[in-house]
Amino acid sequence: MSLPPREVCAKLAASIETVIKGQSSAVRKLLAAFASGGHVLLEDYPGTGKTTLAKALARSIGATFKRVQFTPDLLPSDILGVSVYDQRDHAFHFHEGPVFTNILLADEINRASPRTQSALLEAMAEGQVSIEGQSYRLEELFFVIATQNPVEFRGTYPLPEAQMDRFALQFSLGYVAPEEEVAILSAQARRHPIDDVTPCVSLADMLGVRESVAAVRMTDELKRYVVDVVSATRSAEGVQLGASPRASLALMKAAQALALLEGREFVIPEDVQEIAVSVVAHRMVVDPQARFSGVTTASVVEEILKKVPVPV
Repeated sequence: MSLPPREVCAKLAASIETVIKGQSSAVRKLLAAFASGGHVLLEDYPGTGKTTLAKALARSIGATFKRVQFTPDLLPSDILGVSVYDQRDHAFHFHEGPVFTNILLADEINRASPRTQSALLEAMAEGQVSIEGQSYRLEELFFVIATQNPVEFRGTYPLPEAQMDRFALQFSLGYVAPEEEVAILSAQARRHPIDDVTPCVSLADMLGVRESVAAVRMTDELKRYVVDVVSATRSAEGVQLGASPRASLALMKAAQALALLEGREFVIPEDVQEIAVSVVAHRMVVDPQARFSGVTTASVVEEILKKVPVPV
């Protein structure tokens, strides 16, 4: 008998938080993206737990997990796969790359060349890859967690706007409180707690959650609110490039997922407001003059949320 969607998400969050201490908000955002069928970009400093978060998620649902360390010499075939000639039958056989998995960790994605970065575009948008004129379907439950370091610039290639737009959410883990850091030291004194993580829900449970997210009700007034928030980024002062309609769709789905996490069958304005910055800000570009004045895409979205009328 399958578990109710809220219970599935609660068990999954509890399992991840046995490893990732003091990051309830980040875990909540990760699950919102996962449940809504989106992908996540984690931009944070080394050692904050990005890789561990991805591993904990995969182990908690018994999913296949693969990690690709992105480097300047990485080729698209290193991610997608390659056809190898077999002399025994004088034919080419396709060998799957690491993209054929449930959860893919694209570590330091901005270290690879734009050509290699773009290899993930079709996979993230359509759940398939095209190789040598042949299309291959990916796993039904396919989730990309990409990471990048915000302070390293040498040997990196900033993600183009088209690829940033493929990520449903971008957020950071940040540093935890001193008390939580002490708990981390204690937990890892003898062994890493990730070794004790076992599946608490199944892949079938998570597919059921994704179906339930799509069924969460959202009124036309709230849909218009989502559109108003996103479209306001296109005319905001200091913004060179506003968010696309894909941002409106991602914001709607993420809000539905948050409502499901709370056990509600309908979306409320607070769901949209909670997740808006993580969904919309990374899809925008601030012009250089405004950036030098201290304007950030996150601050622009926060100001928009204060100004756009909230439906009652």
